[in-house]
Amino acid sequence: MNSILLIFVLIVIATTSFIVGRRRALHSVGGIIKDLHSLPNHYGWFSALAGFLPGLIIILIWIMFGGTLVDNITLAALGEEIRNLSDFDRTLYMNDIRNLAVQDAISRPVTETLKSAAQYYSRTQENIFWIFALSAIGISTVSAFFGIKKVSPELRSRNLLERLILYFLVVCSAIAILTTVGIVSSLIVVTLRFLEHVPLTDFLFGLKWSPQTALRPDQVGSSGSFGSIPLFAGTLLITLIALFIALPVGLLSAIYMTEFAKPKARAFFKPLLELLAGIPTVVYGFFAALVVAPAIRSSGEAIGLEIASESALAAGLVMGIMIIPLISSLSDDVISAVPQSLRDASYGLGATKTETILNIIIPSALPGIVSAFLLAASRAIGETMIVVMAAGMAANLTANPLEAVTTVTVQILALLTGDQEFDSAKTLSAFALGLALFAITLFLNFIALKIVRKYQEQYD
Repeated sequence: MNSILLIFVLIVIATTSFIVGRRRALHSVGGIIKDLHSLPNHYGWFSALAGFLPGLIIILIWIMFGGTLVDNITLAALGEEIRNLSDFDRTLYMNDIRNLAVQDAISRPVTETLKSAAQYYSRTQENIFWIFALSAIGISTVSAFFGIKKVSPELRSRNLLERLILYFLVVCSAIAILTTVGIVSSLIVVTLRFLEHVPLTDFLFGLKWSPQTALRPDQVGSSGSFGSIPLFAGTLLITLIALFIALPVGLLSAIYMTEFAKPKARAFFKPLLELLAGIPTVVYGFFAALVVAPAIRSSGEAIGLEIASESALAAGLVMGIMIIPLISSLSDDVISAVPQSLRDASYGLGATKTETILNIIIPSALPGIVSAFLLAASRAIGETMIVVMAAGMAANLTANPLEAVTTVTVQILALLTGDQEFDSAKTLSAFALGLALFAITLFLNFIALKIVRKYQEQYD
């Protein structure tokens, strides 16, 4: 029995409890629903949750802590020689035991000791799982029995269910908030470790990015350069090129779809345009590297311009194509939401269709359009694959779109690729870049929110 099958058993218990609890509620009043405090389904759901939630809590405990419990029991059964290993070696040895237990590849030769440990691990895991499984089933059954027994006409099951839903919503909100706090806290803590190696002024205002550091002090290049200006300049350059392409095309296509296109044309072109949003970014990267970049370079050579094979222009153009559906779809929705009465009033005063769009529809839909632009900008700033394949990894400080540049996200990817030790400035710099990018995005969101609130007050 696995966790999925165990959850299915709990669902069966909950379903049975629902049926029995509902029937008990109806039977207690002779079928006269108005004598019940709540609806019969409320009593059924009360009984079902009583039979499902306790077992679900036990399953979640197994999923979160069961693996650690099995590992600790297995390590306790091993000899002193294994328990006295360093944390890294002990973790690696335990990983080999787990892999051998499931017939996966391991990093050392298979010995009788290792084979016995893997067998002990498998038995322990199975035994502990059955303890959790039987406990979940037993507690759910007992809880369902008492839940059904508690059903009576006076039971305020609707109030209890609403209170439970409220608690669930509060927990979900708390998880979302704590997740954000955890992400920001982890970035701050690791960034502070990075700043122990590199001064803050060098990171924020340095003009050279070369994070390669030597493994030994006697090697050449024992200290890298961690100036982030070239990375943010490259990110800004590619993002501006993408927005310069996507914003007018996306907005104008949305205006056409909502104000000019006939229903048949809209039904055909809108899904076709939104199909671009479903294309994986790696496909856009291939398109940029194999089609757009060579075409730009060939065109430049034809007129005597020297264009890098991995230019910011190629990455920006393809990125702009990628975010067109995002701007178009969101702008389409907000423009369609503008009341028809505003259009009719404008036409009644003698305004043309173009004047109505420019003076009435666009200002009224401006908060949603700004939100669409902001979301598109965030999407462009966070894009990685297109830049890796089309713009490369060169951290050049330039405003020329014909030269090769890189972005913050690409460097984060490069710094954290492979096995890394989190004690060098090179690896820690990825978290500093992430925190700086987070701060910039937060600032942009704040500015956009101020703009949205200003125009919402004017046009609501």
